[in-house]
Amino acid sequence: MPWPASSHHEGMIDFMDARLPIGHADRKPFVYFCAAGFMGLGALLIRHWVVKLVWWWWPKKSVFTAGSTDVNLREIEMGQNFVTKWRGKAVFVKRRPADQIALARKDDAIVASMRDPEKDEDRCIKPEWLIMSGACTHLGCIPFPDAGDFGGWFCPCHGSHYDYSGRIRKGPAPSNLPIPEYQFLDEFTVRIG
Repeated sequence: MPWPASSHHEGMIDFMDARLPIGHADRKPFVYFCAAGFMGLGALLIRHWVVKLVWWWWPKKSVFTAGSTDVNLREIEMGQNFVTKWRGKAVFVKRRPADQIALARKDDAIVASMRDPEKDEDRCIKPEWLIMSGACTHLGCIPFPDAGDFGGWFCPCHGSHYDYSGRIRKGPAPSNLPIPEYQFLDEFTVRIG
């Protein structure tokens, strides 16, 4: 018995006659679409590897935050409290006029009675420039400059008062506003960190 030409029964629709022979010009778009699909998948795979490689070599956030910040002091006017960021936190750069320096130095005589005794000359490399952390040592709020009972900074959250040298004088804060590491690169540039 000979093999049947089709597996369909008599009277069923058979599409064998509608198929194009292999190598026919009308079969090429299918091959092109398949090739384009594989090339697209290959491009996505290469992109994935490149992104993984870049993220593997990219520095962590801690590396960026551990860096230093340069501040141009030319733009800060006399008496201005300039705020910059270092390690993601506020830093105050205050250009103190002579009267504020004199008041801060005058209070050095009573430094022994302060909660956190520090002389003004120990807190400033140059008397005109006071550079310190901009977060209250009580709960981290940002104090207002030129306010409070001692004229320096006042923390509105819980009422801590700081003098012109950033020393705690009244309120719940346990210590003075901290002084970060800094150095003067030239007369009008300071590097914090």
